[in-house]
Amino acid sequence: MGVGRDDLAGLRKRFLERLDAVGNVTAVARELGVNRNTAFGWARKAGQVSVRRRHPGRDEYERLRAAGVARRAAARQVGVNERTAKDWDWGVRKSRTARTYTDGRRVDYSTGTVTMVGVTTAPVGLAALEKQLHPRFLTLDERERIRDLQAEGQSLRAIGRALGWPASTVKREIDVNSDGREYQPYAAHRASAARRARPKERKLLHEGGLRRFVRDGLRRRWSPEQICHALLREHPDDESMRVSVETIYQALYFQARGGLKREVQAAVRSGRTRRKPRRDPERRTARFTDPMVMISDRPADIEDRAVPGHWEGDLIIGAGGRSAIATLVERSTRYTMLVHLPGGAHDAETVRDGLVRTVQTLPAHLRGSLTWDQGSEMARHWQFTMATDMPVYFCDPASPWQRGSNENTNGLLRQYFPKGTDLSLHGPEDLEHVAQELNGRPRKTLDWDTPAERLRDLLTT
Repeated sequence: MGVGRDDLAGLRKRFLERLDAVGNVTAVARELGVNRNTAFGWARKAGQVSVRRRHPGRDEYERLRAAGVARRAAARQVGVNERTAKDWDWGVRKSRTARTYTDGRRVDYSTGTVTMVGVTTAPVGLAALEKQLHPRFLTLDERERIRDLQAEGQSLRAIGRALGWPASTVKREIDVNSDGREYQPYAAHRASAARRARPKERKLLHEGGLRRFVRDGLRRRWSPEQICHALLREHPDDESMRVSVETIYQALYFQARGGLKREVQAAVRSGRTRRKPRRDPERRTARFTDPMVMISDRPADIEDRAVPGHWEGDLIIGAGGRSAIATLVERSTRYTMLVHLPGGAHDAETVRDGLVRTVQTLPAHLRGSLTWDQGSEMARHWQFTMATDMPVYFCDPASPWQRGSNENTNGLLRQYFPKGTDLSLHGPEDLEHVAQELNGRPRKTLDWDTPAERLRDLLTT
């Protein structure tokens, strides 16, 4: 016997009243015995939307996660599957057979199709499902064998031996893709194909302690690698304070991916806003012709950096070659000293006097030797040696790698003193400030100690 028009109107009225109170179309339809599709049609015509009922344990789960509890432990505590907890963390919305991700991608497990909300895309077809992406992924044939061997009563270890996989892989495959029901290889393979491209929110996209640490490090002109190792040293027990070097570079070079603002790109020492392939460095031209002691005659204990007190030096040149700053780097500690040259002059006499004045501030046991390139500014090197008791060794022509520590440091200094600028504008106090900042950076070659820490150890022992 059918329902009369008046009865249907009354049922619709009661449904809309209950929907106002409950908010969930499915729950009210079940309560009043209304067909679900009919219920959604009534709600749509009335301009009402269904509010998804929140899981009773969701609030407690979010509290536990905010307190630092691991996902697996928090899920177990509130009594939900770990996959459900992962969906909560990622903001995934679920229906009976599909998941909708925060990037708009919708994966339908019943048909094996992947679509974007508002965009028509091709389904994951049979060819894509059967394609083996990499030997580390299970194939459809292997999943069928798992089902067959499991039906024969074989153990996980026996199945693993038959397939050439560890037993843990077989167990994980069955646990993830059966969910307490009978393992179905085709359904498992469709689910695996749909999970291949997982949306993962980038760590530096939102404000937080990790992003602040990275931003502060960049503003202090630390490299991404220095930042990563500083995180490990300063937060050894906090797994949330971890980020890879590549993630930081992605955040700087690709704004849509990383979340760091463009003004932070000034921290990139090259000054580039996009990557470019490495090229061979420009070859340096030999300019020094006076008699000199070559680097090949330098003692072996200087070469292996075992004894402190041996320095490498060079000039960084300003705009038009009219100004310069002399740089000294200690080979074992990488400690840097910047030599002010009055007026930016860099003739042999001015450089000699500046180096003598700076080196004489060091204790005697840190005045071992000086290695320089064949620049004409060292024409007075014998006078420098007589004043400081430090022999000077010269590199081979066009061989800047023979004083690699100094070359690397000069590259870092160009962030403070860009090429094409007038270096005579920087006074002794400015140079001291830059040297202190450079000596306060953790260095990979020093096992992430700073040059200042290493020099302090030498002075106190």
